[in-house]
Amino acid sequence: MRALRIALIPLGLALGILAYRIQVDNIASPTARAVATVVVAWTFLGTGLLAWSRRPGNQVGPLMTAVAFALLVRQFRYSHNPFLFTFAFLLSELNLALFAHATLAYPAGRVADRLERAFLAVAYVATLAFPLAILLFYDGSKPLRYFDKSSRDSLLLIHGNAHVVSVLQWAFVFSVYGVLAALFVALIVRKLVQASPRARVILAPLVLAAALAAIRAVTESIFQFSAEPGATSNHLFWWQVVGQIALPIALLAGLLRARLTRVRVGDLVVELEETPPEGLRDALARALGDPTLEVAYWLSDRNGFVDENGTPVTLPDDSAQRAVTMLEHHGERHAALVHDPTLRDEPRLVEAAAAAARLALENARLQAEVRAQLAKVSASRARIVAAADEQRRRIERDLHDGAQQRLVALALDLRSAQRRLGADIDPEVERILVAAVDELQLAVAELRELARGIYPRILTEDGLAAALESLADRTPVPIKITATEERLSPELEAAAYFLCCEALTNAVKYADATSVEIRASRDNGALVIEVVDDGVGGADPAVGSGLTGLAERLEAHGGSLRLESSNGAGTRVVGELPCGS
Repeated sequence: MRALRIALIPLGLALGILAYRIQVDNIASPTARAVATVVVAWTFLGTGLLAWSRRPGNQVGPLMTAVAFALLVRQFRYSHNPFLFTFAFLLSELNLALFAHATLAYPAGRVADRLERAFLAVAYVATLAFPLAILLFYDGSKPLRYFDKSSRDSLLLIHGNAHVVSVLQWAFVFSVYGVLAALFVALIVRKLVQASPRARVILAPLVLAAALAAIRAVTESIFQFSAEPGATSNHLFWWQVVGQIALPIALLAGLLRARLTRVRVGDLVVELEETPPEGLRDALARALGDPTLEVAYWLSDRNGFVDENGTPVTLPDDSAQRAVTMLEHHGERHAALVHDPTLRDEPRLVEAAAAAARLALENARLQAEVRAQLAKVSASRARIVAAADEQRRRIERDLHDGAQQRLVALALDLRSAQRRLGADIDPEVERILVAAVDELQLAVAELRELARGIYPRILTEDGLAAALESLADRTPVPIKITATEERLSPELEAAAYFLCCEALTNAVKYADATSVEIRASRDNGALVIEVVDDGVGGADPAVGSGLTGLAERLEAHGGSLRLESSNGAGTRVVGELPCGS
């Protein structure tokens, strides 16, 4: 292929010189116009060969090169040599279909859309069928449109008919320069609208250039039906030159953009030296020019992928919307990039970015693994706390519905026996019965208090605010309660309640507090619980297990505990529990 590309260079130059001479000698074309026509073709040839060499497997380069030769061969239709005229006229409009094909195939090098493929099939047929039909009926009795007054001889003539030739020429202008050109504009606008953000940046210059050329074709068809023959040449020739040459220039800009992207990838190594693992995705996204880029890290122990926070993720299927590139090193899978499909056409760019970021990717993968383990531990702790709370609720129900009810029933039975004996009861027996009833009532009270301490039923039935009010009623020091009436999940309400219980116990037993204030409110998606006392302060969380256990309970729900306790300045316990917005 390299030899073919090299051979096409002198061939294209030679054809360009011959095309120039044919225009100047045979149709007396102004020198500027003849030079412009050849320059347009050579621009397609240069950019096409450059794109072909950069991406040998991509069809855009060969298509652009084919456009160049089609434009040069087109000029040979002005020759008076019958063979050159017939051959060149037959292929004279093929450049239009090749031009559309190159545009719709950019940047992937293939046309996958069914509507676009159907359009190209019609375009190729039309640009070959109309010239062929004209050659079958053209006998030179009347000059062809765009030609001088002299005639040419068609080697494919079967029956001369100037009227049929004229109708075919008008039909060609209407269908190709009118209908198909308008459809082409619609297709490239549709292509741009449906493209991903990265693809839109890549496509924009090329699509705008193609639209300019296509709109020029539509305008030419309008002039054909509204002006005298030959008028279009004066009005639209230089617009045609600008529209045609804009396409290879836009392609060249795309190639330069790809080269600049590779330079950014080279700078990625330096950038990643100062980039924390959590910033790796953004750095890769900038280097590859894909703001939608996602990074997933492989965890072998889970046999699956996770994101940077350790949350399991499912990779999408490779499709027209998203592409997936696996990153491996020495046969070991490390990560996967979920990216814009246009990066499929630049595998070396993705490989270079992955190589530059390999160490950072490994560090980020390890961090994701640690976070995944922490998430598992947190989930496990939350399950343990939830199980313990459920066990507390079960014990509270058993005490309330079992032992407590039996003791109450026993006390009622003793009262009933005392009433039945009446005045005939022995005073000693009456004293024993009264004492027994009193002891039973005391036992019931103590049992009820114990059940409340295990898991208060009011917390389940009426919520945190009501439970805190009940707690304050049973505490020997004045307590001011400010609590949200909003119901939260049972786990969060239990964690907040037991935090207040432990803080109150410490304030009353150890801090000699004379007053306590409890506040429970939602703030920025968190339940904030504050217990403030005016005691002696100096509390040490390392002494005893109460606050440590509470901290672990809060952490199991993703929360935190903070203690402020200076000597002689009271104590302030603050707990935060995430509860959503």
